[in-house]
Order: sequence, then structure tokens, then C-alpha cells
Amino acid sequence: MDLIEASNLHRSFKGVPAVKGVNLKVAAGEIYGLAGPDGSGKTTTMRLLCGAYQPTPDEQGALPILRIAGYDVSKQTEQARAQIGYLPQRFSLYEELTVIENIRFFAEARGLKSEEWRPRCMEILAFVGLDNFLDRRAGYLSGGMKQKLGLAAALVHRPQVLLLDEPTTGVDPVTRQDFWQLIIRLVAQPGRATAVLVSTPYMDEAARCTRVGFMSHGQIILEGPPTQLRTRLDGRILELAGTPLSALRRLVEKEEGVEGVQMFGDRLHLRVAEGQATLVMERLEEHIPAQGGQITRLRLVSPQIEDVFMSLLEEEA
Repeated sequence: MDLIEASNLHRSFKGVPAVKGVNLKVAAGEIYGLAGPDGSGKTTTMRLLCGAYQPTPDEQGALPILRIAGYDVSKQTEQARAQIGYLPQRFSLYEELTVIENIRFFAEARGLKSEEWRPRCMEILAFVGLDNFLDRRAGYLSGGMKQKLGLAAALVHRPQVLLLDEPTTGVDPVTRQDFWQLIIRLVAQPGRATAVLVSTPYMDEAARCTRVGFMSHGQIILEGPPTQLRTRLDGRILELAGTPLSALRRLVEKEEGVEGVQMFGDRLHLRVAEGQATLVMERLEEHIPAQGGQITRLRLVSPQIEDVFMSLLEEEA
């Protein structure tokens, strides 16, 4: 069952389109990654889905179809919102309240009775790892702990749909890992039917999702399972390591058959024309040493999600 269904989603601000014809379906048990750079329309899409923004009619004056857990967001707004847990980019809880007071507030705001809210709050705080910090004021939590508290608040009423807007931006790598383990555990819980839509600028996070939609200039330009998307560049990604790396990049960008070059830490990923990998490798092994560069590793590698996304942006440009 599709718990998120959006068709022909548009939104403009003062005549400038931010979202243009987005179509999106997310089923129960799926983690859908909405990936893209800043300004691509991810946050606006999230806010349209949760009802914070009203959609704009398209050029023919038609409004979108937008349903959450079967409820029409435009006609059954409160029923639809009751199915949503939303975690915005910025920490939006009450910093002067303690962890347990924040969760209690959101539980009661969602209609949980007094005999229900405490066991549910304790259950969800244990799930996110904050059960030992009940009396700590939210303002004194670390960035990662604040995000976990925000997730707990979003989950307290057992929503069917979870919308996470760049939830790990600005947190350390260990906290990012912990947060993703929580998301994966949430979807895998038996007896639950949860759909997760998470926006992210990080391609390693996109690779964790069931499906990924690449967003650019307000549109989803490609979507599919990560493994399927990576096959678009099979046999076309070369990994090059050597010294000096900045000079190597300038050299390979001029090489015939090389369509794109990206930095990957201490190495380069070269996207080459289809069927040209062997020829490009042979030319690089000849030309780079002749121009003062040193190759320590040059090989054909499996494409990464970031390779696919960068190729899409360059094709679009």
C-alpha cells in the first residue's frame, strides 16, 4: 500500500517555481531518499506533503493529487496530518523544557491520554537512546541528541508516515550512523506499516534507502533502487590515485574520452565514455608520467551513487 502519493506537485514563491510537477509514491516498509543539492526543492516538497505549504496550480490550473495514508490532504487535512511524524531541518522543540517534558507536551498535543503518554514516551525514548537523559534540558543536549529527541517527538503518536528533512545535517559521523540505524530498525519493526521519506544532500545516505529520487531545480530527474541506478555507469568509472593530485586532475580533465572528474578523498573518480575505459587507462599510463605526474593506482571500479548524481547534474547543465 502506498502511504505517500503525490502527483503533479507544484509550488511557486512570488512567481518563481520551487517545485515543478513532482510525482512521488512511497509504500509501507520503504525508505525513500530524496537526494539533491541545496535549493533543489527537497524542503519545499516535504512541507507540501505535511500540509505546511499549499500547492500551486499547474499551468493549466490543475491542482495535484496528494494523499497521506489514503487521506486527501486538501479535503481531509486533519486526518492526513494525524498520520504524519515530521522532523524539520532545524531543532524546533522547547529548549527550556527537559527531554521528558518535551515528549509529554507532544504526546498530549497529539491526544494521548495521561495513562498512555508516559509508557509510550519511555518506550520511544528508549528506542532513540535518550532514556537516561529524561531530566536534561533540551537546550543542553548535543546536536545529535537534539535530533534524536526530535525523532522521538515525531514518533510518539505512532505515525504511519515519517518525513525527515535532512535529519543528519551538522552532526558528527558516529551520530549519523546511529541515526540511520534507528530509521532502519523503525521500518523493520514487526507489525508496523511505516513509510519513511528522508531528504539528504549526502549520497552515502541515499545509498541506504530502498529507493532514491534525485532532485534538481524542483524536479525529480531520476529515481529507482540504488543498485539499479548504479548500473547506469557500469564499466565507466575509473579510480585514479597519485601525486600531485591537483595536477593529475587538471591533466585527466583534458584527456580524450574522459567526460567528468570528481574528487573522492585522496583519489579521483573519472567518468569515461561508454566502451572507452581500457583505451583511457592506456593513454593515462602513457601521458601522465610524461607530464611529471605519478600514478599509484588506476583501475576500473564499481560506480557509486555520487557518480550517478554528478553525471545527471552535468547532463542537465
